[in-house]
Amino acid sequence: MTVGRICVREVDTAEPHETVQAAADRMNARNVGTLVVLSPGGQPLGILTDRDLAVRVVGKGRDPYTTTVGDVMTLFPKTIHEDTPIEQAISLMRSGPFRRLPVVDHSGKLVGMLSIDDILDLLAEEFKEIGALLKAERPDVLAES
Repeated sequence: MTVGRICVREVDTAEPHETVQAAADRMNARNVGTLVVLSPGGQPLGILTDRDLAVRVVGKGRDPYTTTVGDVMTLFPKTIHEDTPIEQAISLMRSGPFRRLPVVDHSGKLVGMLSIDDILDLLAEEFKEIGALLKAERPDVLAES
């Protein structure tokens, strides 16, 4: 299974010149913890997380009404291609502190977002199906058939 099959396709974005207060308001209104900052061509240029706001703005005593997203975003975030197998995505997430990865197409344009929660949901569903198969093949269940 590929990343493109389980990633969220509706991704919230931010502009580098907007204030972190505006970005935080959007995060709150949309109930998201990440905004992707795009280049004019639609490629991920940066990423802003709720943790960035806490550590790089609040923790540093910066004014959220004058500090811009571009001042505190993580530049050039790791991305993953939509055709990448889930196993490789897991490996990439484990290799660094990545809980979320922007998903890109062949031209590098943003097409989605993959989170560790998306992967955990997939694994939970897989384990549930495996459990049902194992239960159906137990000797006591087979004897009842």
